[in-house]
Amino acid sequence: MSFEKVKHYFEQFDLSHRVMELEHSSATVEQAAIAIGCEPELIAKTMSFFLNDKPILIVTAGDAKIDNKKYKEYFGEKAKMIPGDQVEDYVGHAPGGVCPFATNKDVIVYLDVSLKRFETIFPAAGSANSAVRLSLKELEIYSSAICWVDVSKGWFVNQS
Repeated sequence: MSFEKVKHYFEQFDLSHRVMELEHSSATVEQAAIAIGCEPELIAKTMSFFLNDKPILIVTAGDAKIDNKKYKEYFGEKAKMIPGDQVEDYVGHAPGGVCPFATNKDVIVYLDVSLKRFETIFPAAGSANSAVRLSLKELEIYSSAICWVDVSKGWFVNQS
């Protein structure tokens, strides 16, 4: 049902043809990269947290990890992930399919700077075997993100 919600969301922008239901699981970054046929860093993973007891999503590159120090400096509190069994209730998508599209109304979305290295990225599309191909600009627009943040580590810009 969540997949259909995301597909319907993209219909209004004539982009539903980019929403893919995959033959294999895309629940993890590694699985998604294999199922799509891309490098893991191109998977835009969406992580769910509580901030002031409200749900937020942070979308990072597949090779990035949340840096607890940066998170606390930016948001003013320690990172607290939403427990897996509560994610769907708070966000509108179950773990493995969490994405920044067609979420519950009170969910705030942030994009991490680790994504800015890429022209095309692949976030999930509401299920554990889905993805949507988007440009970085399209992700900015259709995720309704409120801003870019720098709260990750473990990635680097290739300057060759």
